[in-house]
Amino acid sequence: MMDWTDRNCRAFHRHLSARALLYTEMVTADAVIHGQRDRLLGFDPLEQPVALQLGGSEPEKLAQAARIGAAYGYCEINLNVGCPSERVQSGAFGACLMREPDLVADCLSAMREAVSVPVTVKHRLGVEDDDPRDRLFSFVETQAKAGTTTFVVHARKAWLKGLSPKENREIPPLNYDIVAELKRTHPHLEIILNGGIADLDTALRELPRVDGVMLGRATYHEPSLLLAVDARIFGDDAPQRSADEAARDFRPWIQQRLAEGAVLHSITRHMLGLFAGRPGARQWRRILSERAPGARGAAAIGIYDEALAAVRPREAAQAG
Repeated sequence: MMDWTDRNCRAFHRHLSARALLYTEMVTADAVIHGQRDRLLGFDPLEQPVALQLGGSEPEKLAQAARIGAAYGYCEINLNVGCPSERVQSGAFGACLMREPDLVADCLSAMREAVSVPVTVKHRLGVEDDDPRDRLFSFVETQAKAGTTTFVVHARKAWLKGLSPKENREIPPLNYDIVAELKRTHPHLEIILNGGIADLDTALRELPRVDGVMLGRATYHEPSLLLAVDARIFGDDAPQRSADEAARDFRPWIQQRLAEGAVLHSITRHMLGLFAGRPGARQWRRILSERAPGARGAAAIGIYDEALAAVRPREAAQAG
């Protein structure tokens, strides 16, 4: 979720679910080592639990980046071996590394030796014409022999040529059954299912066959899905908040970020889908899309308040 799950997005999502494990956008090891670390890695403690997702293919650099990430306080370091974008391929990492399982094992081993927090890997079923069963099972077994125990499996193959990253998320067919088979074959490993999970009903249907599910774009485009996660997935019995309550609860955090110099749009661009399907949702999106860019300082919170006031309470919408 590059350029999406930044610290503002994660703070917003944490206001919707207290229990879900959040992931950063993928950051390259070189960027962590040589870039502006506070901008790339800084996060609010309220985001926890939050995992840092790294990209790279050089064990020493990944170990160094993992060490830096752990020092910042991330509770997990994840190596992304599933991204099919050309930008990632040009750096010889991402999904193309599924064809270099020994190198991936070296990377993960170096990262584990560098930190005390869990080190995990996110990957696809295979690449292009790979037989998914042969590639997936051999890849996982190679990593497991080297000590990796947690695998986040995007249940599609990746096509490195001919498909855009967007098409790679939609065109290669999903195969949840093979991920469930992987779990049955390796019950001692933690297998997390990812890819195409659009709602909590699907997540709950698949959970008995795996150890967890990862939701990505569904929760970004329709964040209100996260409001039910703690109750439906984790079994919490606390009353579920409404989207309206969550948006109001998030207001002080927005004010804090504005006081730190953030532009309103950098926060609210992640919130546009919060009221999807509600009367007033179009006005909410329009006000924030048109007026939040460039809005700074104390006056900017008034734009947020105006957008929120445009959304009719659900009770009123049902009554009227």
